[in-house]
Amino acid sequence: MRRLAGTWFAKLLFVLLILSFAVWGIEDMLRNIGRDTAVARVGDDAIEVEEAQEAARRELQRIQRQLQGRMELDARIRRAVAEQALEGLVLDRVLRQEQARMGISVPDDVVRDYIFQIPGFAGLDGRFSREVFNNFLRSNEMTEARFLDLLRTDLGRQQLAGAVRAGAVAPEALGLRMLAWALERRTATLVELPFAEAPEPEAPTEAQLARYHENNARQFSTPEYRDVALATLNAARLMGEVQVSERDIEDAYAANRARYETPEKREVFQAVMQDEAAAQAIATAWRQAADFAAIEQAAQAAGGMATALGLSSRADLPLPALADAAFALTPGDVSAPVRTPFGWHVLRVGSVEASAERSLDEVRDELRAEIQAERAADLAFERVNRVEDALAGGASLAEAARRYGLGYVEARLDATGRAPDGAEVALPVAPTVRAPVLRAIFTAERGAPPRLQEGEWGFIALDVREITPPALRPLDTVREQVVAGFLAAARRRWQEERAATLLAATRAGQTLAAAAEAADIKAEELGPFPREPGGGNPMPRDLLAPVFELAPNATTMIERAQSFAVMQLLSVTPADLSGEAAQLGALRSETAQAMAEDFETQYQAALRARANVRINPRLVDQMAGN
Repeated sequence: MRRLAGTWFAKLLFVLLILSFAVWGIEDMLRNIGRDTAVARVGDDAIEVEEAQEAARRELQRIQRQLQGRMELDARIRRAVAEQALEGLVLDRVLRQEQARMGISVPDDVVRDYIFQIPGFAGLDGRFSREVFNNFLRSNEMTEARFLDLLRTDLGRQQLAGAVRAGAVAPEALGLRMLAWALERRTATLVELPFAEAPEPEAPTEAQLARYHENNARQFSTPEYRDVALATLNAARLMGEVQVSERDIEDAYAANRARYETPEKREVFQAVMQDEAAAQAIATAWRQAADFAAIEQAAQAAGGMATALGLSSRADLPLPALADAAFALTPGDVSAPVRTPFGWHVLRVGSVEASAERSLDEVRDELRAEIQAERAADLAFERVNRVEDALAGGASLAEAARRYGLGYVEARLDATGRAPDGAEVALPVAPTVRAPVLRAIFTAERGAPPRLQEGEWGFIALDVREITPPALRPLDTVREQVVAGFLAAARRRWQEERAATLLAATRAGQTLAAAAEAADIKAEELGPFPREPGGGNPMPRDLLAPVFELAPNATTMIERAQSFAVMQLLSVTPADLSGEAAQLGALRSETAQAMAEDFETQYQAALRARANVRINPRLVDQMAGN
């Protein structure tokens, strides 16, 4: 062997062995040469599968916490959540690149000061608490570095968004048109033809009954019945097994304190001028008890504008300088001109809603229930695995339910949850989720092995043992129902013909009132009535939308639940906007907010379209777990 080891053949063999072991060790690396492992790329910035999966996992956990685990995690929903999480990462990269291109940066001291101002991180003394902050990081499974990075990105994004949203202003002409549309009133003639007031039809012949019976077979058939075994598991069943300590409640209160604090809000009105002298003149006029409508006109005449910002907290106001000025005023006071990048602002404060805080004692029971529900959901997920193992090991659904304390029932029922005798079948689920559980029963395959499936009901397992299809009942057994159906259909047809006759008469030039009088039918003139239902509006709710779509003198015919309605629009009363300055200001403010959101959405869409975004569908499937 020593002689052979010194030959070239042996040396070559050793080299081949070493190479084979080396290739075996780096097989994954060699396999991925030339293959892109990023689920998405934004320019040269890659989003790896692991990052996308982690984002999708956090999003699923957030949804499960909100719904307390009552969501069906099927492939379709997992795919949708994965795509949503990936799109969020893509948009994050797009905005980061735009911030870098524009040279926007957020210094460390700005991030620190912002964190110190977040009310949710305050301790009992009202100052920043490191313990509360650490609890927040732990509950969200996030490192401090990751949180600071996200916050830095968000603050930079706010600078971008603020610049885009700042140009959103609803012109007065637009506000007037919208308010005029909302406050417009109409007058119309209404004729109602109830089916019950139709004359009694002639008794049907046997041939007519047989034909009606066959043509409406679905109405006179037995429902589909299913013999099913159903087992349920959800957090509500396990709540009694969860113990919550006083320390748990105190920690939850500290970590979520912002939820129980309502900041002070103030009704703020502002005028924005382009020079200080004009702003000072507006402030002087406002202090002399001028109303907001007069200030609005004066501001427009001087080249500025006045808007009502509504009830706003400090965080709601767009600039810190405006927030400081507004919250330094007493109700009814007018500020001195405040300079910002948008001009000179004059503020007036109306009503004030004081801040409020719910104490630990006030929310103790609420927190205990929340913690119990969250822990019961975790316990349910743990028990699901054991139930699945038992079912996979050959245990019957009844055995698994008995062993692990599941709700269980065996029943024969139809799609409405009733037994053949008409009695409602008791199911071990909450009444609010009974309907979706029944849908799941009637979409399940017969004979499929029972497996726990997640949904708004928690978890259920189904064993559909027998399906009895619908069958047309013999005429003699449902004769009374067939006769009643035939007569009801005849009454409906009679009133439909009368309504069509009225409609044809109006289109031939008659008024609806005259056509109804000629046919000895009662007609009502209603109005002027507003667009919104309720509040004494005489026009039925379901007829408001059709009548507000009519042109003057036009007529329409509507089938209602128990009648036909024929309506003719007589007149349109324009809105009187002379005393609606406050409503106009509020509407313009709401419209400007909606416009700002649209601007930001369109801006982000434009940035994404401009960026070189490439998504790997195969890796999206892998990320979604398909």
